[in-house]
Amino acid sequence: MASKLVLNNKELTEEFFDETRLLGIMAPMKDYQFCWQLNTLMNMDLRSNPEIEIQLIRKKRTYYFSIYSYYENNSALCHFIYKNHIDGEFLLPEFKHLDFLWLMKGDIVSNETIDQVMAAIKLISGVQLVLDLASEKIINKENLVF
Repeated sequence: MASKLVLNNKELTEEFFDETRLLGIMAPMKDYQFCWQLNTLMNMDLRSNPEIEIQLIRKKRTYYFSIYSYYENNSALCHFIYKNHIDGEFLLPEFKHLDFLWLMKGDIVSNETIDQVMAAIKLISGVQLVLDLASEKIINKENLVF
């Protein structure tokens, strides 16, 4: 008799979010426009990464949430920009007012760095709000795991 392996999604999600920082951004614009402005302002190279885009099935329909990624040179730190909504569906329904989520993963990010990044984001025309989100307060954070 073969034993079944059961995937522990809760443990997987906790591991994924270990030593991450997450920002929520309200900026009613296209994802490529927002990332282009971040690239220009912050000397980054965020690019659409279809290999890790999130697929959610809701109401018998599949929704695709784009993710842009940037891996810092000489560092383990990776940046991921998620589009939070598509066609009236949300990656994180508890944050319907947010257009984008910025996940920093792979290295420790200090509060000072977060403050600098938040200040830079606020310089972008069209950005209305930037929040530092505590991952333990996010109800549907498994939706962000790729």
